[in-house]
Amino acid sequence: MTGLLLLTLFLLEPGKTMGYAHPLCLDFAVTSQSRPGQPWCEVQGSVDTKPLLKYDSDSNQVTASGPLGEEVNGTKAWSDLTGTLGEVGRELRMVLPVIQLGTEETRGPPRLQAKLCCQLEAERGTAASWHFSFDGQTALLLDAMDMNWTVVNPGATGIKEQWQKDQDLAERFRKLAVGDCGHWLREFLGHWENVPEQEPTEPPLEPSDNQQLPAWIIPSSGLPVIVVLVLVVIVLIIVLVIRRCDRRSGTPAGIVLLGSNPEDSHQGHAEIC
Repeated sequence: MTGLLLLTLFLLEPGKTMGYAHPLCLDFAVTSQSRPGQPWCEVQGSVDTKPLLKYDSDSNQVTASGPLGEEVNGTKAWSDLTGTLGEVGRELRMVLPVIQLGTEETRGPPRLQAKLCCQLEAERGTAASWHFSFDGQTALLLDAMDMNWTVVNPGATGIKEQWQKDQDLAERFRKLAVGDCGHWLREFLGHWENVPEQEPTEPPLEPSDNQQLPAWIIPSSGLPVIVVLVLVVIVLIIVLVIRRCDRRSGTPAGIVLLGSNPEDSHQGHAEIC
């Protein structure tokens, strides 16, 4: 029974037994021009999809969001992160004038959305990436771990080639994703135990039919809870039946004694169980 309980805990809590992966994401929205009262750069940060911070270029101030943001506000890692947001926003704004997806004309000032994400698992960086969208169209993906570019929109092929040739810009993207982001996340997770648990503010799964099912059936990680419960119930029934037969017969259930009549054994087994 001890082994069964351990198996159940292993299936139900993969985050604790297998090393849960914690992502830090920073969403930049940058425009080349802005109207009065409308910032040209806005940033939203999250850890495990839970709010962490907000930033806008008009105030040039970072506001802590959620329990983790309140907890780490004032730490050195927080100061380093908030000091970097404005710099990255200005760097992204500088590349906007040369961005054009194919021959399509855009209405109004061009808008760049850049999502920086890094992930730690068991204190090790396991993922770091950039996701670039122009005027709402997904264009480029960058796996910063191996600096592999993926063109999503064919019109962004020229942009990818320009950014690949600009070694300083490419190195900046890599350092932010692999170095700085991982350092900030590691420092923030050191305060994780002091933060009360809260539900994710956005669904952890990609859009799919599964999101139409109740959340308790499809958790954010591990096997579906309903499947685990069914398996546990089946195993418990089998264990109880075997033990009951063993106590009554003194012989493991399902074994026919050598030299006995199979019909008698079958009858005896039925009487025992």
